[in-house]
Amino acid sequence: MARSHLHRIAWMTIFAALAHPAWAALDIGDPVPKFTANAALGGKTFRYSLADALAKGPVVLYFFPAADSNDCSIEAHAFAEAVDQFAALGATVIGVSADDIGTLSKFSVKSCQSRFPVASDENKTVIQGFDALMQTRPDFANRLSYVISPDGKVAYYYQNLNPDKHVERMLNAVKALPKATAAK
Repeated sequence: MARSHLHRIAWMTIFAALAHPAWAALDIGDPVPKFTANAALGGKTFRYSLADALAKGPVVLYFFPAADSNDCSIEAHAFAEAVDQFAALGATVIGVSADDIGTLSKFSVKSCQSRFPVASDENKTVIQGFDALMQTRPDFANRLSYVISPDGKVAYYYQNLNPDKHVERMLNAVKALPKATAAK
């Protein structure tokens, strides 16, 4: 009888864990890890610094699984189309994936339309620092977007493998920032 009870408790624990999967994202108000990384913009490579970008205003940082995949190209194109709207709000955009810099250099022209940089994180240190590692495929970043306020804290995040709502949600989140924060 005791054994049956232990089995029941074990199964209930497993079902509870499955019903509430771990949410892999830094929470609102959490400080973000500052990083520098090799990045590409318009096919040209450079060293990107999150601290330098935050000194100019809010940053929209989005992680994506793989350059040139259909959904990642759709998302990059959507961010490229919205760059002027982000800029009007004082925000910049940066995409990050585990792709090598050569792949991202081409992607920065083709899908990003030379409108915003994409950074290479082959070692996945930035991806892990932002809790953006895809649990089911740990060689890839999850599709996860953040708005980071100039003080280096998470103002908003959105995680969904479907690329359709990331730009809209990030724009709304930047618009909702306090005016002093958004217009730094």
